[in-house]
Amino acid sequence: MMEAMRRGARGWVGKILFFFLIVSFGIWGIADVFTGFNRTTLAKVGSTTITANEFQQGFQNELNLISQQAGRRITPEQGRQFGLDTRAMSRLVGSAAIETHARELNLALSDDTLVADIQNEPSFKGLDGKFSRLAFESYLRQIGLSEAAFFKLKRKDELREQLTGALANAIVVPQPMIDVLHAYTDEARTIEHITIDAGKSVKIAEPEETQLKESYEANKRQFVTPEYRKLAVLMLSVDDLKSKVTVTDDEIKSSFEQDKESYSRIERRRIQQIAFKDKAAAEAAKTKIAGGQSFTDAAAAAGAKETDINLGLVTKKDLIDPKIADAAFKLEKDVVSEVIEGRFATVLIRATEIQAGKEAILDEVKDRVRDKLAKAKARLDASKLHDGVDDNRAAGKTLKDIAGILNIPLLEVAAADKANKTPDGKQAIDSPDGEKIMRAGFEAQIGVERDPVELTDGGFAWVELLANTPETQKPFDIVKAEVKMLYMDTERKKAMAELSAKLAERVKNGETLAAIALEVGGKLETTPPVTRAVIPQGLTQAAVTQAFVLAKGAAGTTDTPDAKSRILFKVVDVRPAAPATKEQRETLSNELKSQIQGDLISSYVTALQDRLGVTINQAELKRISGADAAR
Repeated sequence: MMEAMRRGARGWVGKILFFFLIVSFGIWGIADVFTGFNRTTLAKVGSTTITANEFQQGFQNELNLISQQAGRRITPEQGRQFGLDTRAMSRLVGSAAIETHARELNLALSDDTLVADIQNEPSFKGLDGKFSRLAFESYLRQIGLSEAAFFKLKRKDELREQLTGALANAIVVPQPMIDVLHAYTDEARTIEHITIDAGKSVKIAEPEETQLKESYEANKRQFVTPEYRKLAVLMLSVDDLKSKVTVTDDEIKSSFEQDKESYSRIERRRIQQIAFKDKAAAEAAKTKIAGGQSFTDAAAAAGAKETDINLGLVTKKDLIDPKIADAAFKLEKDVVSEVIEGRFATVLIRATEIQAGKEAILDEVKDRVRDKLAKAKARLDASKLHDGVDDNRAAGKTLKDIAGILNIPLLEVAAADKANKTPDGKQAIDSPDGEKIMRAGFEAQIGVERDPVELTDGGFAWVELLANTPETQKPFDIVKAEVKMLYMDTERKKAMAELSAKLAERVKNGETLAAIALEVGGKLETTPPVTRAVIPQGLTQAAVTQAFVLAKGAAGTTDTPDAKSRILFKVVDVRPAAPATKEQRETLSNELKSQIQGDLISSYVTALQDRLGVTINQAELKRISGADAAR
């Protein structure tokens, strides 16, 4: 059993990196690795505790990952709105449950085994195939850990993998399950269809007054004036402050000289490299290349695939070995180098692509340098003004008072709804953060101070609720025209549904879709054989889904994508799935195995949590995550 568990714990370097990026099964968290002054216990899972510092690090990891995916900084407030704080705690709780179970089973990992695993990890090997201390230390810098902390994390990760790996790797997908899934996914159907001409097929009579009033009463919630709020918003925008700061030419010149490289276009080269066991082997390969052998054939002869020799499009600094870097950036395109005895291996290299660099000239980038310096100064000013606002609020000043004292713009919003719209439909707060500021306004209470909203440019907005106007019902006479539009639309849809159902019955009784198309003004179209995953032109997902539950020759009907008419369709042919190929079976097996593994591990963790018991200090969690302040 223990050996089976150990076989399940492989590829751990990738898993640890994913662990830091929070992209595993969705149950891991970081525990007992990061230390800090705050050791408040937020939760307990059996005998394992989760501290405030661990939660904060886990929450920050969630924010970092989403920020990378979104291409912009996600603030803690936004993270809470996305539920990232809850997700971070869930991961920590799941991790703690598995760690507790590992201790109960007396699972352990010796130091020798740990060291051997690290030394044998391919990611930590140099070009000579041996453990590279340099590669290991580079990895530690990448994930931001000390060696001791990494060993601690690695040990705990291995123990978790022993448990979950044993569960996951025991999964065998039954062949009948693969066959059923293949039959389902590869079955194809041919569908005839028409879109009924609503204008030609359905006429709705003008409604009586009583009918309109009945429609109004049945749909009153659609005819409501929303709640409006009157707000004072103190806007401390970095972009606004930036236009007020002074940046001298001397500052621009000094900053440019210090950071010149960031404004320059750095030369990049696509490098290929073949590593050899010794100089003699490299020289022999060089001779063969000179005699006409291709570089890739020489690599193959040395036991390397083309993917092994590609170092990618790199800058000179990207190449760790100075000797190789110097040679690589002196070569002409496609010329093979002389034999290079590098720090880690003896190699031959060539550059298959050269993107020339260009050193920046101050006059060409002066505006960029000025903007960068102005933004940095504006952020400092914003920080100082933020403190000034806090001091004045503590002294009892209103936002209007503070605006005058600190010369910060005050936006007075007379009336706005939750969607940041004024009563006449215009945008109330003209800012990229307008909706976020308005949400804060609708969470605010009169006379109660709130923390500022963090703006995307690094600034702040303080929101003060001055008054609110509750939502009101619009009288029938005011919205009569809108009620009529709703009534006519509803009746048209009802009539279209009834008509299409009758037409489908006629098709069922043997009438052709072509004949019906002439009657209702629709164009008859026929799809090629389609699977469930394909939505042909002129059909919808609902139509395809319905077509796959109907028998051959049967008809169905559904709304058009704009819901203004109906689609009438008939299944004209059913093509069962052909026998699955070996590749298809393997793909389906892997997909099913992955899903079953995820479900199994999720059930395992849930069962552990139920048995061990989970207690969370919700009040402290809200304080640490900032949820209290957001309210």
